[in-house]
Amino acid sequence: MLLWNQNQETLDIQVDDYDVLLRPGQIASVTYLQKVSFNRTQAPLTAFSFNREFYCIIDHDEEVSCNGILFFGTQDLPIVTIPEPLCNRFTTLLNVFAEEFSMPDKIQGQMLQMLLKRLIIMCTRLAKEQLIVKVLDNEQIDVIRKFNVLVDTHYKTKRKVSDYAALLHKSPKTLSNLFAIYNQKSPQHIILERLALEAKRLIRFTDKQNQEIAYELGFNDPAHFSRFFRKMTHLSPSEYRNSQIAHV
Repeated sequence: MLLWNQNQETLDIQVDDYDVLLRPGQIASVTYLQKVSFNRTQAPLTAFSFNREFYCIIDHDEEVSCNGILFFGTQDLPIVTIPEPLCNRFTTLLNVFAEEFSMPDKIQGQMLQMLLKRLIIMCTRLAKEQLIVKVLDNEQIDVIRKFNVLVDTHYKTKRKVSDYAALLHKSPKTLSNLFAIYNQKSPQHIILERLALEAKRLIRFTDKQNQEIAYELGFNDPAHFSRFFRKMTHLSPSEYRNSQIAHV
């Protein structure tokens, strides 16, 4: 889903348990894994929501190259800002979307897919320009993108940088050096953060007990899971659960 703030004011939304301030002219991308709440804002928000049956970003990754840049399960929500010279282009595309929705026929689905693909490509280009360090070349950007996708796929079973380096046919040192250029988080920290984020989602949005969550996330010992969770969040799983209940 793509969330576009077309208002003149900043919107306060929640993604998982993080506050996200979406400024005017900004677009945020979220996945089906992330829980979005609009309780803190009354202003309208333009949302482009689609499911895997309509358009799967994994199956069509070669077409748009967005998976791992716009859409992945981490807590660092990709947000792009539409530059002034491109505002009309985005607005025109939105108008074409609205027009196409009013014309149901046999080719409507194909037309909407084409428009969605164009929107995703436009946002991906902005993300590469605004969120990725300029010194990285296309091959390096692709490694980062694929790493993010692999972590989303394997974080329950693979927790070492060497595991992902092998899948990417890179050395662990090469991967770590690349991320040192890209941002301040190391690949190892990203892997563990992804695991902790899923633990928080399961605690907050399901009725599963701590022991069930531990086993689901690949921990053989619930006590080991509890120590990991405290290290990552400074709370035990039970303390985190109670803190979320208190905020309801």
